[in-house]
Amino acid sequence: MWPLIMQFLRSNAAYITLPVAAIVGVIGYNIEGLLSDKYTPYSPSIQEKRAERITEDEKLKAATDVEKLVYRENVLGRNLSPSLENGK
Repeated sequence: MWPLIMQFLRSNAAYITLPVAAIVGVIGYNIEGLLSDKYTPYSPSIQEKRAERITEDEKLKAATDVEKLVYRENVLGRNLSPSLENGK
């Protein structure tokens, strides 16, 4: 009798496992709903945090203390190879 049951289960495994998995999933979903806390605390977004940091920056509080853009060094000479530094 057991060999016939095992052969039936083996040949119809796809039709048997889908309903069993669905039942297990529904039971697990309902248990999780009963046990877990559904409250998620508010957290500000990254854009909101960045906007707050920018507005709290000390340089932006005083409108007269603006740092001017000054050309300080040759931009193309920053990462020169040793062979180009000597002017070869």
